[in-house]
Amino acid sequence: MTHDTVLAVNTWRPGRFMVIVAHPDDADFGPAATAARWIDEGSEAWLVCCTSGDAGADDWRQDPLELAATRESEQREAARIIGYAGISFLHQPDGALANDLALREQLVREIRTFRPDAVLCVDPETVFYTDGGVNHVDHRTAGLAAVDAVYPAARNAMAFPWLARDGLAPHNVRRLFLFWTNRPTAAVDVGATLDRKLEALRAHPSQIRQPERLEPRIREWAREEGERIGVEAAEVFRVVVIDEDEEPGADAAMAAEAAPVKPAG
Repeated sequence: MTHDTVLAVNTWRPGRFMVIVAHPDDADFGPAATAARWIDEGSEAWLVCCTSGDAGADDWRQDPLELAATRESEQREAARIIGYAGISFLHQPDGALANDLALREQLVREIRTFRPDAVLCVDPETVFYTDGGVNHVDHRTAGLAAVDAVYPAARNAMAFPWLARDGLAPHNVRRLFLFWTNRPTAAVDVGATLDRKLEALRAHPSQIRQPERLEPRIREWAREEGERIGVEAAEVFRVVVIDEDEEPGADAAMAAEAAPVKPAG
């Protein structure tokens, strides 16, 4: 794998952040080590799964409701390992996720309730990976839905006004961290938390078809990304700054300033 982009070492840490993904296990294959590091350093995090992964089986005879229940249980255990404050399942259809107003309203509700400083989601522009492979349509859809919910809907008082009437005031997410991207701009050193990511991934036995290959593959990916910033292991992101910090070091105080409200789910 060749990388020509020069990456910045990310030092900005949100006091509160939300990870929005399509399926159970996406967050753990994605930015789990970064999430674990930030949580260890004092951030509070919430995970949102748009679907419950009810189409994630090789056997067509599998009961989708049973599969969804299994995958939700697996994701709850993985979320516990990483340290999320909680998790919401939106119960959208796996394999048929649509970036429509219904999903956007659900995501805006989650964002306005938890009030994160940053949202982590799949880069919706990644259709084909530069080193081969196709990004799942649900991954792309969840990424774009998250971006559309963050901006402008979550901060727009006229978007879903009944939410504001019910006490969910508009909220400005300050940064997006897009993962599984072909255009990374920053990397997070995850040498101290990569083992937690692997532990979380092992909590998804229904999805790990070749468990003996999982750890070497994850460690190799992390090593390759770490080389780009001179560390043993890293996760990379395309970082989009929506609102600049008001003053130097403002991010360090965000956790104390944020209201401890959590979504139901």
